[in-house]
Amino acid sequence: MAFAESWHVRSRGRECAATQRPFVDGESIITALFPDPESSGYLRRDYGVDGWGAQQDSPEKPFSFWRTSYSVPSGTENSDPVEKLGAEEILRRLVEEDEDHTENTRFILAVMLERQKLLRETDSQRSSNGILRVYEQRKTGEVYIVKDPDIPLSQVEAVQNEVILLLENNGRSPVPEPEIQDAPDAV
Repeated sequence: MAFAESWHVRSRGRECAATQRPFVDGESIITALFPDPESSGYLRRDYGVDGWGAQQDSPEKPFSFWRTSYSVPSGTENSDPVEKLGAEEILRRLVEEDEDHTENTRFILAVMLERQKLLRETDSQRSSNGILRVYEQRKTGEVYIVKDPDIPLSQVEAVQNEVILLLENNGRSPVPEPEIQDAPDAV
């Protein structure tokens, strides 16, 4: 079931949300997700340790928060349009599209990227819709919120095959070949 929520949360900020002081490379920061009443999704705010202390006194309470390390963005994105999409790009697209039928695939991709040490699970929250897992991209700080669909063991292989097809077909489900019907024999 798709939710009316924005699951893709913007990338890491470059300055403290409380003090507007720019972060320095390697600095320990606090990342927090707050409910966004306008979009029924989440807002991301990054704080220096000193700014986080000041935010604690605010009546606005975060949905989730964690400590991470700030890395200066490299800005060396390869924009070759024919480049094959990787698992993270496919996950990003599926999270943004938020289609019902991709819920299991999104979860498997997130777990796969976590095992490859590209994403790390920073939090999990139980909600009325199930368990929401918060993943952070280790290098860029980009955040993904993925629902844990509690896939039955009997369905894991089918979902894995779906993920393999997506990876092999540049993030799109292959279009099945139309079946050719034999013409009836003429008498």
